[in-house]
Amino acid sequence: MTERRNVLTPEALAMVDVIARTGSFAAAARELGKVPSALTYSVRQLEEALDVLLFDRRSRQARLTAAGEELLEEGRRLLQEMDAVANRVRRVASGWESQLCVAVDSILSSLTVFELCEAFYALNPPHGPGTRLRLRSEVLAGTWEALVTGVADLAIGISAVQSPPSNITMQPLGELKIVYVVAPHHPLTRTSQPLSDAELVHHRAVAVADSAQRLTPLTVNLLPGQDVFTVPSVASKLEAILRGLGGGFLPETLVREHVEVGRLVVRQVERPRVSGKLFYAWRLPPGSGTRSRARPGLALEWWLAQLERPATRTALLERHSGWRPGLLG
Repeated sequence: MTERRNVLTPEALAMVDVIARTGSFAAAARELGKVPSALTYSVRQLEEALDVLLFDRRSRQARLTAAGEELLEEGRRLLQEMDAVANRVRRVASGWESQLCVAVDSILSSLTVFELCEAFYALNPPHGPGTRLRLRSEVLAGTWEALVTGVADLAIGISAVQSPPSNITMQPLGELKIVYVVAPHHPLTRTSQPLSDAELVHHRAVAVADSAQRLTPLTVNLLPGQDVFTVPSVASKLEAILRGLGGGFLPETLVREHVEVGRLVVRQVERPRVSGKLFYAWRLPPGSGTRSRARPGLALEWWLAQLERPATRTALLERHSGWRPGLLG
């Protein structure tokens, strides 16, 4: 096994590629700057080590056998992977992370999130900055969990945390105005306002499932004994309420257009409003020391620069015009 591994060098794989592409040992030798006998000897060594025939020598042309075709295909893939690894190493050395994971709470504007992704990839067209971007959609405590467990490097849309770990920095994103809405044909549109908990408990609530797997899931605005329809995202919660499957609390900016055209009705409630303050937070790089001395990688630095802009934060909280009935997130 060691001998086979030793002969499968990048040079040997590239040699097989050149021979297959040029169609003869002589042409390949000229391209590689070698004599044909040296090339023939190298191929025989490779064949002996692998115990296969790579080329059919019954023809004047260098035709690959089935084993040769497989080696050529896998060899090209391995060479591409080697180039990719080398490029990623160079990017890391230059300050660009090899990968950046961003966790975003589904209550935020997906339209704005994808515009940010588009702008990020436009930094070095057509291939982008080279950092592999990974986007995660989370809900409630799941957004914070993705960050503290090391899955995500940046979390956008987390609720207030009393004492974040020393390796995490947190900044305010903004505040959402939350309203209670139902479909126009829902029974709660015919009752007096403000709605009490004693009235709400008799009607189904639509709730988004917390995506946390390890942390304690958060439960917001649900009453003991109340029937609950649990859905996977804020988009699906909106869809369910539009269809009259229950009532629920949603950002005023998300439901505004639906309220204006009569697809939803806002109802006042007696219960105190839960704070809609949201934050964004990021992990400091390992070994960075104190927060004041820590400097993120260039990809994370770019995202943080966008989040420092009030226009970006406002768009994440308020730009929901891309949402449409019938589309589930």
